[in-house]
Amino acid sequence: MRELTDVLTAIAHPTRRAIISRLAASGPMRFTDIAEPLAMHLNAVTKHLKTLERARLVKRNRAGREVFVSLQPARLRLVSEYVHEYEHFWNQRLNEFEKQFKNKKLNKHT
Repeated sequence: MRELTDVLTAIAHPTRRAIISRLAASGPMRFTDIAEPLAMHLNAVTKHLKTLERARLVKRNRAGREVFVSLQPARLRLVSEYVHEYEHFWNQRLNEFEKQFKNKKLNKHT
């Protein structure tokens, strides 16, 4: 459950979701390229990346003096699996609602 909590915490913030989206679209990026379009100090970007790293959604690789960050999207599957558990519950409730609605509609016409 801790792993799911880490991932949910990581994707809860719009800046971190923006970082994930950019990495998904562009592939590995230099830290400075990730930070460039964000309207915040480098320290704040570092904190966001650390949260993503803690959730194991990104990975840093050093190539000489450059630090590259790459997306590790497999961990997002934890969220998908968690939400999927409730899909059956909601489908069942919606099916019951639909039956009641149809029954009321039929009763009005008879």
